Order: sequence, then C-alpha cells, then structure tokens
Amino acid sequence: MATILRWGVLSTSKFFLTKVLPALAHCRTARLEAIGSAQVAKAETLGIPRVFDSYAGVLNDPAIDAVYIPLPNHLHVEWAAAAARAGKHVLCEKPIAMNVAEAEQLAAVQRECGVQIGEAFMVATHPQWLRAREWVRAGKIGQLRAIQGFFSYHNVDPANIRNKVEAGGGALMDIGCYPIFTSRFVSEREPVRVLGMVERDPVFGTDRLTSALLDFDGVQASFTCSTQLHPYQKMHFYGTAGHIEVEIPFNAPPDRPSRIFLNGDPTELPAVDQYTVEFDAFSEAVLAGAPVPVPAAQAVNNMRVIEGVFRSAAEGGWVPL
Repeated sequence: MATILRWGVLSTSKFFLTKVLPALAHCRTARLEAIGSAQVAKAETLGIPRVFDSYAGVLNDPAIDAVYIPLPNHLHVEWAAAAARAGKHVLCEKPIAMNVAEAEQLAAVQRECGVQIGEAFMVATHPQWLRAREWVRAGKIGQLRAIQGFFSYHNVDPANIRNKVEAGGGALMDIGCYPIFTSRFVSEREPVRVLGMVERDPVFGTDRLTSALLDFDGVQASFTCSTQLHPYQKMHFYGTAGHIEVEIPFNAPPDRPSRIFLNGDPTELPAVDQYTVEFDAFSEAVLAGAPVPVPAAQAVNNMRVIEGVFRSAAEGGWVPL
C-alpha cells in the first residue's frame, strides 16, 4: 500500500506561498510534486519538481494523486469538479462553494467520481480543537449551552479578492465561516434556524460587518465577523458547569504552543503547523480509504448556514434550515 500521497496545486496564491507551501515541506504522508500557474517564472522559483503553465496540466499529470485548490471562492467548484473528474482527490479551500446549490453539485460529483473531496478547514484537525470537542463530549463543562465567537481584520484594498463581491468576498464567506464551523464541530449539532445582520461596504458591496445567532435547539451560538475592524479573534463555549476558551482559535501559530482554557486554567499543547497537520490528516485518510476530515457533505451543511445568515439579513427575520 502507498505511504505517500502525491499532490499538485493550482495557482501561486499568496496564501499558498506563505502558509501552505512551508507546511507541506514537513508532512509525513503528503508530497508536493506539481504546480499549475500562468506565472510560470514565479512558480519555477519554488522548488516544486514539475511546473505547468495551466491548471489542466496538473489535472492531466498521471503522477498526481490529489489536488489542492487555493483559488478565489468563485472558482472552487469549477476546478474541484474538474480535478475529481480527472480522478484526483481534492482538498479545496473554504468556503467550498458560493452557495448551497453549488456545494451540493460538488458533493454529487464526489459520489459520481468515487474520489475524496474535502473542505480545507484546518481547525478540524488542530489538537486544540480536538481537545475542545473532547472536553465537551466528556462533560467537562456540564451541558454546553452557549457559544460566542469573534473574528476580524482590516482590509480596504479595492484590488484585494476579499473585497470583490462577485468573487465571493466579504466577512461571512472569508472568516465568518470559522465560528460557524467550530460551533458545529464542538457542539456536534446542526442549527435549526439562524438570524443574521449585515452591513455592506458602500463601494465594494461586500459584507464588512456581519453578526449572527445560530439556534442549535438547546445550544445558542452568536458571532460577529468583520473585514474592517481591528484584527481580533476569540471563541468561548459555556456550559452548565464550566467554560472553555480557545486562546488563538483560527490563526494558531506554528512556532509556539497553543493554549486552551478550562474554567480559566490553561492547558498547553505542543506547537504544530496546522496546515502540516491538515495535509497529513487528509493524505492519511485517503491512503487508508477512510473519510477525510471535512467531506463534501459536511461542507454543504456549513454553506447552508452561511446562506441562511445572508437570507435572514435580507428578509429581516429568522430563517429555518
């Protein structure tokens, strides 16, 4: 049985270059072997064995087992579907689609092609999030009753893809998806209805400030996300007998231990690069024939909440899911 999954990547995006490329160098079961990019000269400086001047070149390479897609949101489904139909397993950046219909389309492609398609929520494999879920399962905080989250950064660059509404930019799609996902992940429930409030940038048209309430039928979650506030992030989980805080929930540093608090007492977890862990977990699942950490069907569920928040903000009331 193979012990290494051979990867190709589509594009030389900044996120790939700064976060994922260094992480892949330390993987046990994932090896980067090809890249497709129109910026060939740039790609050739990265030390990746094979460079193609198109995405199709990677998909047509018989020596590639899996493809990583860090493209803008509006291109996710097109290229994830193309990779799956080329017989490649797919790890696609979040959110996996622009809406529920697209996410369901991709889940159908996965079933049709018999490959694995996963959404790249690195939090799903980080030890601090596995510990938070373990504590809730074990009743360390009694019965989970409430969740609070916040995630923000400040970016008013009109050229930045995150400020382009047609490309799936805006706060909820880019970062609000994290408190949604982690609320679902730790509670191990799906919300039954959502309430959203959105403020849009008058020039970009993207949501620059979004808040939401998620009703998990017994657990209430709330969060705010913004692309035009001072950078900050937090996640808190409140139970009938205790409280969990994840200190740096989403941008956990790779070079120092992470900390998670139970009733104010810290537990320190060894430093890991969350993208290294993510790629190894995905690769190991594929090699073992097991489900990947965040399969396409789960990606549909997260997209359903995102879509519900937008719909609620537009309609001015609770939206059932």
